[in-house]
Amino acid sequence: MALKKIRERQFWKLMLVGVLTCFFIIMLSVVIYREKQIDYSWLEFLDDETPEDKCNCRKIIQGDIEEIEDAKLLAITKTFKNQTRIADEHYTELAKDCERFRMTRKYIPFTLSEEEEAFPLAYSIVVHHKVQNFERLLRSIYAPQNFYCVHVDTKSPESTRTAISAIVSCFDNVFIASKLENVVYASWSRVQADMNCIKDLYQISDRWKYFINLCGQDFPMKTNLEMVHALKGLRGGNSLETETMPSYKEFRWKKRHIVKDGGIHNTNEDKEPPPSGIKVLSGGAYIVVSRAFIRFVLEDPKAQELILWSNDTYSPDEILWATMQRMPGVPGYIRSHSKYDRTDMNSISRLIKWEYHEGAYDAVYPPCQGIHIRAICVYGVGDLQWMLEQSHLFANKFDTDFDPIAMRCLEKHLRNKALQTLH
Repeated sequence: MALKKIRERQFWKLMLVGVLTCFFIIMLSVVIYREKQIDYSWLEFLDDETPEDKCNCRKIIQGDIEEIEDAKLLAITKTFKNQTRIADEHYTELAKDCERFRMTRKYIPFTLSEEEEAFPLAYSIVVHHKVQNFERLLRSIYAPQNFYCVHVDTKSPESTRTAISAIVSCFDNVFIASKLENVVYASWSRVQADMNCIKDLYQISDRWKYFINLCGQDFPMKTNLEMVHALKGLRGGNSLETETMPSYKEFRWKKRHIVKDGGIHNTNEDKEPPPSGIKVLSGGAYIVVSRAFIRFVLEDPKAQELILWSNDTYSPDEILWATMQRMPGVPGYIRSHSKYDRTDMNSISRLIKWEYHEGAYDAVYPPCQGIHIRAICVYGVGDLQWMLEQSHLFANKFDTDFDPIAMRCLEKHLRNKALQTLH
């Protein structure tokens, strides 16, 4: 009997060892199978895919003067410009096969982390030309958990509207605004374009946490995960430029303006004072604001009064958001005293180099390494090292017609950094 019990114990021990061994082998096989199945290398931006890759982006971002000068020379050659310009019709044709478009253009098809999945973002992108700029912007900020509303100016060329519609149709979380505007520079229509997207985004999902508005010549300086970290750091607050209104800008809201003959004109008629004794402040068109702030914009009576009053001001996008941020009751409210002013350098919403603030060591920022359009720097490769040292989420302006190498190096840098989290 004792021998029988010993043999039974040995049998069950062997059985247990066998079962555990089988379980280990099965689990190991699953891990190996998954590792074999999930291949992220196709999402990497390689060094021999485009004409821009003739330059060493790593050296450019590190500030290598010789490499930067070589890139500048390459960017102005006629052959290079012909090779790098992509016609609107190319995007229209490529997007007829959406799977091929997403694969060829290397859009990230899955959420890169649980943290990002739990913190979706909402974007408004206002575009009127340069499809190539827009598509590269969209690709660089695209994540399946986020939401993207695209406003295309009604006076845009037909090829632009067709190409953007084709691109947008390839994604479930990207859509054209339900109402489109004929945008006139410095008029209310610019705000209304964003407002149309704001309403659509607010209704399409209650999951997103923050709203960011962009234009077609913006480009990110941070990965999606880095943006999530920065936005969490706001602790429900907002980040936008909001300063005491300088006297030379007071005509913008003290005089009534109208749109006439495709432009905005000062009627020289006095406007009524702002409603509810609100203090008018100065800021920029670009904002990074919480969902709660957006709810205030859409639903609060005082917000609606301010919106209505702003309709006939000059550059209302540089008045409305800055003023609303300082209104008591708005989520993320900042007191209107000048001690609480936030400049564009203190806000993470947008990095812009203004020509009259560039210079040597005592200037706001170093000289532009590209060209200037309406006193704004269109960035070149020589700006990248300085740019990536800043805390802003986005920079403006970029132009593939002027320097596609700057955009290529920035998008390669961001993509490689984003994919490092998967290894």
